[in-house]
Amino acid sequence: MTSATNPLTDATTDALITGQSWMLLAVFLVVLFAAAWPLGMWLTRVADGRFPAALSRGARFERGMFRLAGVDPAQGMGWKPYALSLLIFNLIGVLAVYGLQRFQLSLPLNPQGLPGISADWAYNTAISFASNTNWQGYSGEATMSYLTQMLALTVQNFLSAATGIAVVFALIRGMAARSSASLGNAWVDLTRVTLYVLLPLSIVFALFLISQGVVQNLDAYLSVTTLQGGEGATQSIAMGPVASQEAIKMLGTNGGGFFNANSAHPFENPTALTNLLQMLSIFLIPTALCFMFGKLVGDLRQAWAVLAAMT
Repeated sequence: MTSATNPLTDATTDALITGQSWMLLAVFLVVLFAAAWPLGMWLTRVADGRFPAALSRGARFERGMFRLAGVDPAQGMGWKPYALSLLIFNLIGVLAVYGLQRFQLSLPLNPQGLPGISADWAYNTAISFASNTNWQGYSGEATMSYLTQMLALTVQNFLSAATGIAVVFALIRGMAARSSASLGNAWVDLTRVTLYVLLPLSIVFALFLISQGVVQNLDAYLSVTTLQGGEGATQSIAMGPVASQEAIKMLGTNGGGFFNANSAHPFENPTALTNLLQMLSIFLIPTALCFMFGKLVGDLRQAWAVLAAMT
C-alpha cells in the first residue's frame, strides 16, 4: 500500500530548504568578509613594505636573504624585468619539480619504494603546478613519495600562489601610479608574500587541521586486517604529510592535493568544521586582495564593486 504525497508539505519543505540555504550562504559571506578585511589591510602593508616593530626579526632575516641573493629591495622594476623575473623563477620551479619526480626512487622519504614518475607525467605535473592549475593525472598516495609531496608539490603550491599575488601587486601598483615605470621588485614581492602571508596562515591552518584528525606524519603505510577477516583480508591505509599540503592547497587556491580528491577524502577533510574552514580558506586571500586593491588605489568603492562582481 502506498501513501500519496502531500504537495503542500513538499512545497513547505522545499521553501524551508531554500531558506536555510540562503541563510547559510549569508552567514558564510559575513564570516568571509569579516576575516578578509584585516587580511586585506595586512596585504596592503606587505605590498607597501610597512611592517610593525614586532616583525623586526623577520625584517632582519629578509635583509639577509636579499644580501645572499644579491637583490636590492629598493630597486624597482618595470613590467618587462618584473615579468622576466617571474618567468625565470617559475622555470626553475618547473625543473625542480620535474627532477624530484623523476628521481624519487633514489631519494629519501620514500617508505613505500615508489618508482620514479615517467617523463611525460612528470612534465605535465611540473607545468601544471607552476601555473597554479594543479591538474593531477594520478593517485597521489600511490604515485608520489613523501619527499616529492613536500619538496615538489607543497613547495610549488606556495610559490605559484606567491607568484599570482605578486602579479596582483604589480597590476594594482600600475593602476594606482598610472604608470608602469616601476611596479615594485618581483623578488621582494615573492619573498614577502611567502614569508609574511602564506607561511603564517598555512602553519596556523595546518595545526587546526591536525587537531581535527587530518593525517600528518612520515610513517610507512599501515596494513590492517579488515572486518571481513580471513586470509588475505588486509587493507593498506595511506599515511603521510597531508595537513601541511592541505593548508596551502586551500589558501593558495590550488587543486588536487595529497590524495588528488580536492578535499573530498576523509583523511584531508574529516569533519564539518574542517569543511567549513576549507571553504572559507579558498576564498580568503582572493577576497582580501579586493580590499587591498581599494586601499592602494584610495577608493574602497572600487573594491566593493569588484567584490560584488566576484560574489
